Amino acid sequence: MKPEPGDIVEVHTDKETYRGILMPRPGTFFDKGYVAVKLDNGYNIGIDEKRIKKIELISKYQKPAAEGKKIQHQKNLPTVPILSFGGTISSKIDYRTGGVSAAYTAEDFVAMMPELASVANLRAEQLMKLMSEDMVPEHWQSMAEIIADELNKDEVSGVIITHGTDTLHFSTAAMSFFLRDLNKPVVFTAAQRSIDRGSSDAFSNLLCAVHAAAKFDGAAVITCLHGTTNDDYCILNRGTKVRKMHTSRRDAFRPINELPLAKVYENGQIEILNDSYNKKNNRKVEVDNKFETKTALVYVYPGMDNEVFDYYIKNKFKGVVIAGTGLGHVPGLSEIAKSYPKNSLLKKIKEMNDAGIAVVIASQAIYGRVHPYVYTNLRRLSMELNCIFAEDMTPETAYVKLGWVLGHTNKMEEVRKMMITNYAGEINERIGEKGFLY
Repeated sequence: MKPEPGDIVEVHTDKETYRGILMPRPGTFFDKGYVAVKLDNGYNIGIDEKRIKKIELISKYQKPAAEGKKIQHQKNLPTVPILSFGGTISSKIDYRTGGVSAAYTAEDFVAMMPELASVANLRAEQLMKLMSEDMVPEHWQSMAEIIADELNKDEVSGVIITHGTDTLHFSTAAMSFFLRDLNKPVVFTAAQRSIDRGSSDAFSNLLCAVHAAAKFDGAAVITCLHGTTNDDYCILNRGTKVRKMHTSRRDAFRPINELPLAKVYENGQIEILNDSYNKKNNRKVEVDNKFETKTALVYVYPGMDNEVFDYYIKNKFKGVVIAGTGLGHVPGLSEIAKSYPKNSLLKKIKEMNDAGIAVVIASQAIYGRVHPYVYTNLRRLSMELNCIFAEDMTPETAYVKLGWVLGHTNKMEEVRKMMITNYAGEINERIGEKGFLY
């Protein structure tokens, strides 16, 4: 029989023999003249057709036994809904087509990881199919409504959200402010590596997320992703204190200015590292998803032209987070800056003050906190220019929080009061030594 995509084959060349799954060939420029085989280690290789002596069929493609089977509800297990808002983690490889396709049913997840069926009764649903960089605040608002509806069901132990990695920390911050009186864990998980790769982190992340949603005793928005580059364990990070810190590492999501809340192992063990979180309770979750979309996040840099702020003034923005350097410095407040008026932010911040635009200062240093009194220039920002200092919040969390605050009020004193009030663990009075580069 002629081998077809999905079959296990041996490809004999003039020097070696390769055994693996025959992959389809879409006919793109990159795969012309090559045969693609997925090796046992999960990686694909391309073999030059000119070197191939023979392709031997070893066995025909077999559909996984679990695929398509209905899951039986087990009374002794908690119920965990998986709500998919996009991302690599909620997909599977189809060896007939070679594509990574969406997998949004509980049966799909169990077919990929049969052990999930012994952890919880799963329900899965696709709500959105987005690249995370395409997320906008309106998506966050819809997300909050859907999550709250699930959390208020008695049988639900916790909720899992699958999401793309690039803006996941924006979404977790948004849910931390939008979902009031949380009663159960809201667990965001994702994958840095495509699910068809041997090094994919999707399976471990999803298994640990199900354990967390089923067993974690916290009522908090958290992320559940790799704690190391290996499959050692996943870590639970607070939604307002997490950030993607690497483009491709499996342990890219790190806690900022605090320890992770817990480690979660694939066998279901949960090791608490930081118990400063609210515990599960019987409250009803309320949605408070007002958000002012005319809110901006701007990073300062040497040589920056201050005219970039004219856009926000002209278009009547309500708030701007400025990610300054170090303790919150911005260019143009010292005496020497008078020689470079186009690079000074002094005039533009005053203009934003006059226009009623709230100006919040965060630090692009990520770790540590901003401080309004250490240097003279910082005092000017705070006392003369009425800037609000964002404590130890990341610029992203400060941006999301400012948009949420401005959704409730545009009175500057109220904005200031709300920005320095701790609503979801976003502000730490003290930062422990271990909160740096955990």
